[in-house]
Amino acid sequence: MALGSDFRRLWSAYAISEFGTGVGFGALPLVAVLVLDVPELQVSLLAALGGLAAAALALPAGPWIEFRRKRPVMMGADLLRFVAIISVPAAMLTGRLTYTQLCVVTVLQATGTILFASASGAHLKALVGPDDRDVANGRFEATFWTVYSAGPAIGGALTSAIGVAWTITVDAVSFLLSAVGVRSLRTPEPAPPPRHSQGSRLREITAGWRHLIAHRGLRRLFLNSQLFAGSMMAAAPLLTVLMLRDLGFTPWQYGLAWGIACLGGVTGALTVGRLTSRFGRRQVLLWAGVGRALWLWVLAFLPTGVLGVVLVALVEFLALFGSGVFNPTFATYRMTETEDGLLSRVIACWSITSRTVQPVCIALGGLLATVTDLRTALLVCGVGVLASSALLPWRSTQHRELVSDRP
Repeated sequence: MALGSDFRRLWSAYAISEFGTGVGFGALPLVAVLVLDVPELQVSLLAALGGLAAAALALPAGPWIEFRRKRPVMMGADLLRFVAIISVPAAMLTGRLTYTQLCVVTVLQATGTILFASASGAHLKALVGPDDRDVANGRFEATFWTVYSAGPAIGGALTSAIGVAWTITVDAVSFLLSAVGVRSLRTPEPAPPPRHSQGSRLREITAGWRHLIAHRGLRRLFLNSQLFAGSMMAAAPLLTVLMLRDLGFTPWQYGLAWGIACLGGVTGALTVGRLTSRFGRRQVLLWAGVGRALWLWVLAFLPTGVLGVVLVALVEFLALFGSGVFNPTFATYRMTETEDGLLSRVIACWSITSRTVQPVCIALGGLLATVTDLRTALLVCGVGVLASSALLPWRSTQHRELVSDRP
């Protein structure tokens, strides 16, 4: 596979920023608890409202990104996140940190993430040829799971050793280094697509959603993704409470199970190129979509002790292996099926929808656990994940462009 030096630079920039994010994972809620001593409700609102507000702010930016060069947008998003996050340790140092500032930082960080993803997805399509996109997306996916298997543990150790302010500083600096990495790309960036009149501003903003709804394969995958991710995210805090409170797992057992599970995502992502070469993208996409959805309901019957740890690690490993294969395969499919003048908006609309649906699903999962019990709520989440398989584009006419897609 002929992935060039500029791809490696972009990949390195992504890896650095994701490593910083992994190290700083959970640091802002930790500051809210340890430094500001805010109640539990405000800690929950910090993440939920931050994601929703970021979605609202990023929504009108789609057309603006679409018809501009993507590298300056990516660097600007990195610098926005750097300035926002570095303000937290600076305020801690001067004793002026407030809960309002944490909320603003959370919103700006999430907004920058959406803007960067919207621009970088379109730029990657221009940077990497069609035959190499499965491998390229697989490497990004493997990096993501590698970082989130090791990053939080490193961040926890760093926080314990030198304090949460330095952990947040590492996160901030990673975005600055990412901007430098994007700046180092040498291949001239292609001109942005020409802007044709699309009627009202509202039509320009919603063009991504209209494309997703009109395209049969993408529409089903869009619905599949929202149901799958929403159900998985709703299950995550419930599983944490079940393991640590009700079943008495120790924190190191919980961390070990999660670390092993993340290796499934890494392994799956690294096999994408070989799988699509052998079986074709259609078959890989469909069966990975099923494979990632089969397992979660088992955790509603989680036992105690070593068997429980092994079962969590195995179930999550299989689910994340399927996700590691599915996500980059789907990302390539979305690139292929979306013209250049729409791709940034499609990615932005996808991200915005996810950041709106997932907090709602988390809240509904908590409500269900309150009115029933944890195991019942986990079982419902597992059924939701399993049901997402029915929304895959099973008919060949919904996936006709992938029937003969072997390289």
